[in-house]
Amino acid sequence: MKKLNIKTGLQGLVLLILSITLFNCSVDKYKESTDETVNATEYLKLNEEEYSMFLELLEVTGYASFLNTYGTYTLFLPTNDAVESYLNTAGVSSPADLPIEDLQDLVKLHILESKVITTDFNDGKIATPTMQGQYLVTGASNQGGSSSIIVNKESRIVSSNIEVGNGIIHVIDKVLPIAKLSLAQQVETQESLSIFTSALKATGWYDILDKPVTYDQDSISSHLSLIAQTNEAFERAGFSSYEELEERYSHLGQPTNPEDSLNLYVAYRILPGLKYVADLVNSPTHSTEAPQEVIGIKLAQDSVLINEQTFDGVLEKGVLLNRDQSDVTTTNGVLHLVKNNFDIKKRFPTPVYFDPGDQPEIRRLASVFRIPGQSASFAKEDLQFVDWEGDDEIMYRVDTPGGGTYGHGYWADVMQIKRLRDGYVNNIEFTTPVIIKGRYKIWVSYRAAPNASPNVQVFFNDEELSRQLNFTEYGNTTQPERVLESQGYKIPVSPQTNRFNSRLLGIVEVETTGRHKIRFNAVTNAGQETWIDVIEFRPIEMDQIYPRFSPTGLVEQ
Repeated sequence: MKKLNIKTGLQGLVLLILSITLFNCSVDKYKESTDETVNATEYLKLNEEEYSMFLELLEVTGYASFLNTYGTYTLFLPTNDAVESYLNTAGVSSPADLPIEDLQDLVKLHILESKVITTDFNDGKIATPTMQGQYLVTGASNQGGSSSIIVNKESRIVSSNIEVGNGIIHVIDKVLPIAKLSLAQQVETQESLSIFTSALKATGWYDILDKPVTYDQDSISSHLSLIAQTNEAFERAGFSSYEELEERYSHLGQPTNPEDSLNLYVAYRILPGLKYVADLVNSPTHSTEAPQEVIGIKLAQDSVLINEQTFDGVLEKGVLLNRDQSDVTTTNGVLHLVKNNFDIKKRFPTPVYFDPGDQPEIRRLASVFRIPGQSASFAKEDLQFVDWEGDDEIMYRVDTPGGGTYGHGYWADVMQIKRLRDGYVNNIEFTTPVIIKGRYKIWVSYRAAPNASPNVQVFFNDEELSRQLNFTEYGNTTQPERVLESQGYKIPVSPQTNRFNSRLLGIVEVETTGRHKIRFNAVTNAGQETWIDVIEFRPIEMDQIYPRFSPTGLVEQ
């Protein structure tokens, strides 16, 4: 009995020690995993002497509790002076004197549902829209030798990157204004745009630019982007009045007729979709409301040029976008200004470097798109411009630039397709960006893998190309590049690696300017994922090797 009691006592002692040890460990782990930093609302309460008025806005609108929950938010926080100035301008003494719906929109305009620090600002549109739906734009300002960041051309960030438990706070010295005017109204309110306003009204485009935003069955919005020009720009081109402009351009004498040159002149300045400067410079061409006509965009250091191109060795200078007066948000689009007049330009074939991972829905994921180490999966219904057979999802992946599995590719991202074979994902089709009519060589660059799809047919607008793709084929870094090109291959990336290969699939005649379809159809089974990096459309007369691709963009050498 004694032995039994001793044994039982020892067991109890051991259990007690283990319990204490486990309890202490769990307490330590709890402390390590708990972030004691206060959330956004609590931060405002701790600093009421500076932010009590915006805190009142949060409480009146019911968003105080929302910003006190877990999440990843960015708050552009106006100071008390900023809110007081806003109320004075509105002619009220208290937030309670304003309609609750207006206050809710105002508060939501200051909140992003993702964490965005100032190093993510790119002197233009912030990739994530506000909770109110409108986008914010940022820019650098230098006054008296002191640099600062300006938001929406009015509010200066006075304190940035304040970390709270559920995100980031940037303190601003002025309440952000909500866009209240349509594109048409925004143009008409500016006396310096009176000639352009008359042209809009005479052609009927004013009414279109005055319509509220709607969405079609595919959830595509009716937002428009307008490139307007001032009276001064017209005068430099020889037009001192609207009447002179109509006399020069209206060849039918019917400005409302879509075939009239004046109507086309105006339509050429209207782009479908919401395109801030950051969106314009992301693609070399953009569709316009003038049928089958596109504008070209070129970024030259900090300057954005419209329709600059070289033809037969002769440089045709472009028109400078007035960046300081562009990126003006309206209720139904965005307004830009140019410094000179420009006409519809006869376009020549222009290279298109199509990153299949650059989809509108993926771009909206600011915490994923081209962020190293991030990825996201998508079902067919998630992506408007990608379609495939099979029920599996496809994946967008980003690697460490210059390293990892596919970090040597263009922007260090790939579109990953699960095996690309029957029973998984087969017959995947992408809608291309705008391609100007002409003759092109089509190259597909990919990250090779030993068990990827070895036999893939490729179709452009339902026409099969002359060569198939073998995604198991690695690049050849020992052959001279021009010899390799003559065999229909090239190393597409710089610095070079045999992990990435590019195959010439054929020459196509693009008969109409616009977006087109390219489809990949697996013929045989595969044992692992397929990684597509870039689909290139290079005019047949241009160099087919340069520029090459890098994890940070294009490189000439």
